[in-house]
Amino acid sequence: MIRLILMHKTARTVHKWLMLLLGLQFVIWPVTGAYMVFMHIDYIHGDPLITNPQIKINPDKLQYSLAQLLQTYPHAEQISVGKLMEQDVYRFSIPSQTATQQVLLSAQTGERLSPLNQTTAIALAQYYYAGNEPIDEVSLLTDNPPFELSDRHLPAWRINFEHFSAPSIYISADSGLIVGKRHAFWRIFDWMFRFHVMDYGDAEEVDNLLLFWIALLSTFATISGLVLTYFRVFGRKNKRKPMYSKRKNIFKKRNHSGAA
Repeated sequence: MIRLILMHKTARTVHKWLMLLLGLQFVIWPVTGAYMVFMHIDYIHGDPLITNPQIKINPDKLQYSLAQLLQTYPHAEQISVGKLMEQDVYRFSIPSQTATQQVLLSAQTGERLSPLNQTTAIALAQYYYAGNEPIDEVSLLTDNPPFELSDRHLPAWRINFEHFSAPSIYISADSGLIVGKRHAFWRIFDWMFRFHVMDYGDAEEVDNLLLFWIALLSTFATISGLVLTYFRVFGRKNKRKPMYSKRKNIFKKRNHSGAA
């Protein structure tokens, strides 16, 4: 009996202090989890923001041959043929000691198209954007990109459109490819995910010791809560049994007296 009382007091103390410490995070977890579950992941990724036109390339119409490209750029690597809106283009990289350079080349004339100017970037954004809202802001990012774009995509053009979700399309200035599509709900999702995994420091950090310790303490809080639930449920049943027996005896005595 003494052991049960001690267990009850210990569980109550542990649960009380742990929940005071972890209570806010316990509220954050269901709220952030609900947002991430209810929001469709394709919408969060920004897929509805852009159209995906069918890419059809006729090799016979590539007037600037691959042999000519290699003659002009003998160190070209990872050569691919693609589209820049309706224009056939070559995309390839040229390695160097400092950094790999991305090159965009016309497959008709051999003219180098990269880096893209602002006019071309705007035309590309309007070509791929699924909406019809006007452009709000255009900026060229060369360093210190926002958290929603990796610096490996720099330099890149950011084109913002006038919409309540504040959509932004990022286009690589070197390749002409869309390297990012973001909106307000993605940005909220990103913060929700950070709060959910308790990433309150560097977003690039892989090992999160804070999450580990909070999860461990939460386990103890849950176990102590289950112990308290056990005492609350079964403790009341045990208390009711003596009271029921006592009332039953009193009822018998009254019946016996009445019969006498």
